[in-house]
Amino acid sequence: MVKVKPFAAIRPPKALVKEVASRPYDVLSSAEAQAEAGEKSLLHIIKPEIDFHPIADEHSQAVYDKAVENLKKWISKGWLVQDPKECYYVYAQTMDGRTQHGIVLCANVEDYLTGKIKKHELTRKDKEEDRMIHVRIQNANVEPVFFAYPDNSEINAIVAKYAAKTPEYDFVAEDGFGHHFWIIDNESDIKRITEIFSTIPAFYVADGHHRTAAAALVGEEKRKQNPHHTGNEEYNYFMSVVFPASQLRIIDYNRVVKDLNGMSAKEFIDALQKDFVVECRCDCTLDGGKCECELPCHCTSSVPYKPAGLHNFSMYLEGVWYSLTAKPDKYNDNDPIGILDVTILSNLVLDKLLDIKDLRTSKRVDFVGGIRGLEELKKRVDSGDMAAAFALYPVSMQQLINIADTGNIMPPKTTWFEPKLRSGLAIHKLER
Repeated sequence: MVKVKPFAAIRPPKALVKEVASRPYDVLSSAEAQAEAGEKSLLHIIKPEIDFHPIADEHSQAVYDKAVENLKKWISKGWLVQDPKECYYVYAQTMDGRTQHGIVLCANVEDYLTGKIKKHELTRKDKEEDRMIHVRIQNANVEPVFFAYPDNSEINAIVAKYAAKTPEYDFVAEDGFGHHFWIIDNESDIKRITEIFSTIPAFYVADGHHRTAAAALVGEEKRKQNPHHTGNEEYNYFMSVVFPASQLRIIDYNRVVKDLNGMSAKEFIDALQKDFVVECRCDCTLDGGKCECELPCHCTSSVPYKPAGLHNFSMYLEGVWYSLTAKPDKYNDNDPIGILDVTILSNLVLDKLLDIKDLRTSKRVDFVGGIRGLEELKKRVDSGDMAAAFALYPVSMQQLINIADTGNIMPPKTTWFEPKLRSGLAIHKLER
């Protein structure tokens, strides 16, 4: 069972929250962050390279020092203020008229080290170490990680009670997503939340595998460095936002490829037809019509096509959208990894036909979050930058949980969660 605790968050005054809160460090390039950051934006703390002209190397000591300087400055100016007592917090996000409610809390380092906080992706040591440096130098979790947990009706009821009140924060960010925040400061509610989570068997990392690993590993470092370690120190915990699994939706994570491995479009489609049913989505096919072209389709107008279900893909090639449906004998629905469409596409197309063996290192493939829509895939191909694009049906939360529970690892770039957690609504110091 997992162990959690409340904490005294460092957070913006109500009047400043929209100016301070920012998008996460890893969804913006340095140039984008520099253009977006206002005077009080947390981006100056989580991407401090933007304070240098020209923009500095984000891994340089001067940039790390600037991060520490800026956090101290934000606190000294009153742009960030620590709460007087340990609390839990409700954090809700609204996207496309749908709201999901999470709890901001501190998860336990030991739970990560012993596998009670379950992951579904591999982490890279270089990225872990980069995030560990930020936790070490700030002695704080400046940005939260994003977990799911099995639904619990009593937690839902407590959250709903607070969500019915006037929020502490309530604003719409520049991307159109709403952010709402309440403080759980009632002692009996705090105690009960802690008790209920002690019955929850596991947390599942939704977004932030490297940040989770970094936060836990720094906590482990501090434990080893403290000869008087008791297990109750603040560094034994790290900041997380946890959501009921039923409230979360995963968006598709799509692929674009630079070339067809020496094949023409016709040769490529002929090869695809051994493993897929391939159908064009030109204007002829509207309202159930049939295209008379031999594949590849040569019609001048094509209809954007989104995958209709599991094992159905869309492909954009030479100005035409296609539906690809994997033949039933080409995948294994009894295998938690084999059932994934990312696995099917990787095995039957990227590896078998295009000779792209390692998605983590190959320069011939790139990844596009589904939040950008089919238009972004079309744009990448029409520009000549890429040869073909593939859109996938999104992974479900149950698939993610099944994979984590069985100790399996998803292929790279499988899940895309949206909306992203807003950074700067709460910061957790590793010392009381």
